Amino acid sequence: MDKLEITGGARIGMANATWPFATLKVSKDKLELNASIAGNLVFQPKDIISIETYTQIPLLGQGIKINHRIANYNRKVIFWTFKDPSTLVNQIKQTGFFENIDGKISDNDTLVIKQQQAGGFPIKKSVAIGVIVLLNLLLLSDFINFSASDKKVMPLGNGATIALATLFLISILSLISKDFSKLILKEGKSLKDIDKFLYLLVFISGFMLIGILTFKNV
Repeated sequence: MDKLEITGGARIGMANATWPFATLKVSKDKLELNASIAGNLVFQPKDIISIETYTQIPLLGQGIKINHRIANYNRKVIFWTFKDPSTLVNQIKQTGFFENIDGKISDNDTLVIKQQQAGGFPIKKSVAIGVIVLLNLLLLSDFINFSASDKKVMPLGNGATIALATLFLISILSLISKDFSKLILKEGKSLKDIDKFLYLLVFISGFMLIGILTFKNV
């Protein structure tokens, strides 16, 4: 087995990505864990201390724990899988990944190091913080208006509508515009790292936006 690719879930620090939002790819030169918005990690054989089986709940919460040396990555890295964890560890061994610790420097080494230095979170922190602050301000405006009224149930007002529309627009632009995606992604990260998350965000925000607009027009 030269290469291994399997879909599952992942836990990176406190962030958790459920199935099928994580992908583990392994070759003799590189191990990649793409957990979408939760983190995108890449390792060379020399970066790994050990890979051990990990079980939290049999079948539902089982996988492998990746112990590594990369300072910019969270120490807790787990890949969840429905496959038997011991079998998965053996399949990783079959790729030759563990035997390539003293392998020759490849052309990809510089890129891998650059990705590691950027950390696991794929989106620029300034962008993430800016979006979170904006969304909270919009939702806060609805709460303030509700507090000043005599209504007993808080409605989804203009703030929530604009917030959902903002999420929908950001997600769509990220998916269709390379220039826009470059503005939000860290250097060395690609749209492929977060595309599953964006499609989910488009669906949820679009569905809720249609619901709010329909309710307002009734």
